[in-house]
Amino acid sequence: MKTNPKTEPRDFHQARWDEPILFELSSPGERGVQVPAPGPAAAACGDPLRDLPEGMRRKTPPALPEMAQMRVLRHYLRLSQENLGADLNVDIGQGTCTMKYSPKINDQFAASPKLAELHPLQDPSTVQGALEILHETERFLKEVSGLDRFCLHPGGGSQAILGIGSVIRNWVDAQGLSGQKDEIVTTIFSHPSNPAVAKIKGFKVVTVYPDPVTGRPDLEAFKAAVNERTAALLITNPEDIGIYNPHIREMTDLVHSVGGLCSYDQANANGILGITRAKEAGFDLCFFNLHKTFSSPHGCGGPGSGVFGVREHLVPFLPAPVVDKDAQGRFFLQYQGVDRENRIKDYYGVLPAIVRAYAWILSLGDEGLREVARVSILNNNYIFRKILQIPGFEAPYAKGEHRMEQVRYSMQDLMDATGCGIGDVQNRIFDYGMHIWSSHEPWLVPQPFTVEPTESYSVEEMDEYVAVLERIAREARENPEILKHAPHRSTIHHVDHDALEDPKRWAITWRAYQRKYRGYFEPRS
Repeated sequence: MKTNPKTEPRDFHQARWDEPILFELSSPGERGVQVPAPGPAAAACGDPLRDLPEGMRRKTPPALPEMAQMRVLRHYLRLSQENLGADLNVDIGQGTCTMKYSPKINDQFAASPKLAELHPLQDPSTVQGALEILHETERFLKEVSGLDRFCLHPGGGSQAILGIGSVIRNWVDAQGLSGQKDEIVTTIFSHPSNPAVAKIKGFKVVTVYPDPVTGRPDLEAFKAAVNERTAALLITNPEDIGIYNPHIREMTDLVHSVGGLCSYDQANANGILGITRAKEAGFDLCFFNLHKTFSSPHGCGGPGSGVFGVREHLVPFLPAPVVDKDAQGRFFLQYQGVDRENRIKDYYGVLPAIVRAYAWILSLGDEGLREVARVSILNNNYIFRKILQIPGFEAPYAKGEHRMEQVRYSMQDLMDATGCGIGDVQNRIFDYGMHIWSSHEPWLVPQPFTVEPTESYSVEEMDEYVAVLERIAREARENPEILKHAPHRSTIHHVDHDALEDPKRWAITWRAYQRKYRGYFEPRS
């Protein structure tokens, strides 16, 4: 019997189904729904394929799975039981990804046929409600950031950074400075997508490392990095270690003094909503993840929504179209005054994710957004103090200081004492129905893990998570083999990572799987 069932680790065993893929479950002739035969109107329409070029017509029907509704339902419910996520467990160990509760009423809005059945090529006169949501969401984001216009097209944060990189590239070229301004400055604890985009857009990447005591970007090193060749600064603040940089305005002023632009990576915005803004920090561009800070589910790569904004002087470089409102109150897609050639994504955004964020912002209001930040910081510093009490765990840099909405911890001491590191803890924590994330590469913090509790979690849930970490740390000291052979209660034991390194074994379609299974795993006779 648990002393406190709310906060102690619960008995957990992951559901395990030997579940084939849909194609393997297919039975010829089986149907989930009977499509009615064509009515009299079909004859009047004639052959619908007559206008298709011969080369585009299938010679045989597509090989789709054939299954009854009940079997389809069981298949997907079984797969869902083999997952972990914010709806099933305390997911604060996802680190930097701002996993939070998204109200289910917002899912109902996003799934409404009035929204889900819209087509992006419909005439704007038929989608006024959707355009109004886009227009109003942009208005909210302008208020939150202080910037002047937003692009809602990107499907995720990295794509939003790519959009920012495109704006910077096009702005530099338009100024006739492409031969001079060829460097972008970033910091090692900013998100890796920033230097990646800078490289993709043809800039040299200059990386500033942290001060070894404070963990903040080394200010003197930053001053040395900025020069007449600096096209832009791309920086996250607070960075992924959770320490806010109070010198940010001094840094943006320095970049502006040499004619560069400043871009604010605000994927980590959960602790500063309604408290600080990109404008006052001196930024020309910024981006948010609607699928993180603004509650729409993360989606493991989609459907997300990254949105990025610019100051007035960069609006001509913003991808077209944006949504505007005419004198009669009608909403329309505006292609004038923005860049028709700079397309980041087809159409104008991932509407379901934007609707969830729109509803979340409306339900909270300005004071509610500030409360999100306050509670996120409170939760983070509560769990920060608790985790530091676990032997073998520490938080490098800025000793004795509070953190923002997350912390990058280290379990190097546990590794030194027991031989069990973050990889072993990751495998073991699955046995408690939870997850823990390590870090972006490179591991400047040794044996790192990052925790971000957000505003969604209660004291009891945070205590339960810490209790699991305490138990695993104790197991590492008393019986490290438990960790070395974990997970014991998961759907699989150890993943064969070798397969991920061998392209010959990749199969991303059923046809590729069939071909490679026969041709690679079973040599043909």
